[in-house]
Amino acid sequence: MHLGRDVTLYVLARLGMVAAVTALLMLVNVPLLVALAVGIVVALPLSLFVFRGMRARVADGLNERGAVRRAERERLRAQLRGDTPSDASAA
Repeated sequence: MHLGRDVTLYVLARLGMVAAVTALLMLVNVPLLVALAVGIVVALPLSLFVFRGMRARVADGLNERGAVRRAERERLRAQLRGDTPSDASAA
Protein backbone atom coordinates (compact mmCIF):
# COMPACT_ATOMS: atom_id res chain seq x y z
CA MET A 1 0.00 0.00 0.00
CA HIS A 2 1.57 3.24 -1.18
CA LEU A 3 -1.12 5.72 -0.24
CA GLY A 4 1.22 8.69 0.14
CA ARG A 5 2.76 8.14 -3.28
CA ASP A 6 -0.63 7.62 -4.93
CA VAL A 7 -2.12 10.78 -3.39
CA THR A 8 0.92 12.82 -4.36
CA LEU A 9 0.84 11.58 -7.96
CA TYR A 10 -2.90 12.21 -8.24
CA VAL A 11 -2.62 15.76 -6.88
CA LEU A 12 0.33 16.53 -9.16
CA ALA A 13 -1.52 15.13 -12.17
CA ARG A 14 -4.58 17.27 -11.43
CA LEU A 15 -2.45 20.37 -10.95
CA GLY A 16 -0.57 19.55 -14.16
CA MET A 17 -3.85 19.39 -16.04
CA VAL A 18 -4.83 22.82 -14.65
CA ALA A 19 -1.44 24.15 -15.76
CA ALA A 20 -1.82 22.61 -19.23
CA VAL A 21 -5.31 24.04 -19.78
CA THR A 22 -4.14 27.43 -18.50
CA ALA A 23 -1.12 27.37 -20.83
CA LEU A 24 -3.28 26.44 -23.82
CA LEU A 25 -5.64 29.31 -23.09
CA MET A 26 -2.74 31.73 -22.70
CA LEU A 27 -1.44 30.67 -26.12
CA VAL A 28 -4.63 32.09 -27.62
CA ASN A 29 -4.09 35.39 -25.75
CA VAL A 30 -6.47 34.83 -22.82
CA PRO A 31 -5.34 36.88 -19.79
CA LEU A 32 -3.56 34.89 -17.08
CA LEU A 33 -6.18 35.18 -14.33
CA VAL A 34 -9.02 34.35 -16.68
CA ALA A 35 -7.06 31.43 -18.13
CA LEU A 36 -6.30 30.15 -14.63
CA ALA A 37 -9.93 30.41 -13.52
CA VAL A 38 -11.16 28.62 -16.63
CA GLY A 39 -8.34 26.07 -16.25
CA ILE A 40 -9.49 25.21 -12.73
CA VAL A 41 -13.15 25.02 -13.66
CA VAL A 42 -12.48 22.84 -16.72
CA ALA A 43 -9.51 20.71 -15.64
CA LEU A 44 -10.57 19.57 -12.19
CA PRO A 45 -13.86 17.93 -13.25
CA LEU A 46 -12.21 16.63 -16.44
CA SER A 47 -9.46 15.01 -14.37
CA LEU A 48 -12.09 12.91 -12.58
CA PHE A 49 -12.59 11.06 -15.86
CA VAL A 50 -9.06 11.23 -17.26
CA PHE A 51 -7.37 10.05 -14.06
CA ARG A 52 -10.06 7.54 -13.07
CA GLY A 53 -7.53 4.76 -12.36
CA MET A 54 -5.41 6.96 -10.13
CA ARG A 55 -8.50 8.15 -8.27
CA ALA A 56 -9.61 4.55 -7.72
CA ARG A 57 -6.17 3.63 -6.30
CA VAL A 58 -6.32 6.58 -3.90
CA ALA A 59 -9.87 5.67 -2.82
CA ASP A 60 -8.87 2.02 -2.27
CA GLY A 61 -5.85 3.10 -0.25
CA LEU A 62 -7.97 5.40 1.88
CA ASN A 63 -10.50 2.62 2.47
CA GLU A 64 -7.75 0.20 3.52
CA ARG A 65 -6.19 2.79 5.82
CA GLY A 66 -9.60 3.51 7.35
CA ALA A 67 -10.27 -0.19 7.98
CA VAL A 68 -6.90 -0.59 9.71
CA ARG A 69 -7.53 2.48 11.84
CA ARG A 70 -11.03 1.32 12.80
CA ALA A 71 -9.70 -2.11 13.82
CA GLU A 72 -6.89 -0.53 15.84
CA ARG A 73 -9.31 1.89 17.53
CA GLU A 74 -11.66 -0.97 18.43
CA ARG A 75 -8.74 -2.99 19.82
CA LEU A 76 -7.64 -0.05 21.97
CA ARG A 77 -11.20 0.58 23.19
CA ALA A 78 -11.52 -3.09 24.13
CA GLN A 79 -8.28 -2.82 26.11
CA LEU A 80 -9.53 0.28 27.90
CA ARG A 81 -12.78 -1.48 28.79
CA GLY A 82 -10.77 -4.43 30.05
CA ASP A 83 -12.28 -6.75 27.50
CA THR A 84 -10.27 -9.44 25.80
CA PRO A 85 -10.39 -8.88 22.04
CA SER A 86 -11.65 -11.88 20.06
CA ASP A 87 -8.40 -11.99 18.08
CA ALA A 88 -6.01 -11.65 21.04
CA SER A 89 -3.97 -14.60 19.83
CA ALA A 90 -3.44 -12.91 16.42
CA ALA A 91 -2.10 -9.67 17.98
